[in-house]
Amino acid sequence: MKMAFQHMSLDVVFEEVCIEKREGPRTEFWDISTFQTQEQWATFARVWYLLDGKMQPPGKLAAMASVKLQGLHKPIYHQLSDCGDHVVIMNTRHIAFSGNKWEQKVYSSHTGYPGGFKQVTAAQLHQKDPVAIVKLAIYGMLPKNLHRRTLMQRLHLFPDEDIPEDIRKNLVEELPQPRKVPRRLDEYTQEEIEAFPRVWSPPEDYRL
Repeated sequence: MKMAFQHMSLDVVFEEVCIEKREGPRTEFWDISTFQTQEQWATFARVWYLLDGKMQPPGKLAAMASVKLQGLHKPIYHQLSDCGDHVVIMNTRHIAFSGNKWEQKVYSSHTGYPGGFKQVTAAQLHQKDPVAIVKLAIYGMLPKNLHRRTLMQRLHLFPDEDIPEDIRKNLVEELPQPRKVPRRLDEYTQEEIEAFPRVWSPPEDYRL
């Protein structure tokens, strides 16, 4: 009885092979496998993100960039795994601080030698190096371990919109700015100005 079952199974397999040779392979199984393969590639691939830092606070930029650099947004994230993406930030020269932080915020450093302690304000540091403030903000957001130096190598900062072509061609997605930038009055069209609701319209014979 057991031998009969084995012979019947071989016959069924042989029949399936003959049908596949005549009609071609069954595609319903291949479609699922291909989709899962592409999904896996997309999960493990390193994506290049673009972020515009114009009129944005450095802390907001650092919070968004640190998530992408560490790979916290991926389902395969682990503390000991290196699955982060690349982040390209442009217009770091045009970042914004709230209040009077340009003069109040102080950056300190020490060379380790006597008399090597130095302090500069945010305005002085930004004038000397337009990418230093954003770089220090992101560096402070990353975990304090041996992975931090590797994560910083995937951070690309540019003071203006001039991005090299070899980096520009790798960009996949532009992240939304963390803070909405208000438009100036001269950036509105005449139709938008006329369509804006008026609180009070002066009469024709009104004089100032």
